[in-house]
Amino acid sequence: MNKGEFVDAVAAKGEMSKADASNAVDAVLDAVTEAMKQGDQVTLVGFGTFLVRKREARTGRNPRTGEPLQIKASNVPSFKAGKALKDAVN
Repeated sequence: MNKGEFVDAVAAKGEMSKADASNAVDAVLDAVTEAMKQGDQVTLVGFGTFLVRKREARTGRNPRTGEPLQIKASNVPSFKAGKALKDAVN
């Protein structure tokens, strides 16, 4: 499912126009992104938690030459599924 299909599904479920559903989806995604930018986690009970994990600096290898190279530390967005979502999928 891509974003357009997701907006269509939200519009149908929420009995609203596609424009309103698109605005709602964009607002939710912007809110989650902004919270994660600030290092916060977003927990939606029953669905899951969006959080930022810190990846330490490490040594990798250039796949072409096999030369070792340094990979710098970074922050990585992550999602941990909640119990209700796990149960629904299984």
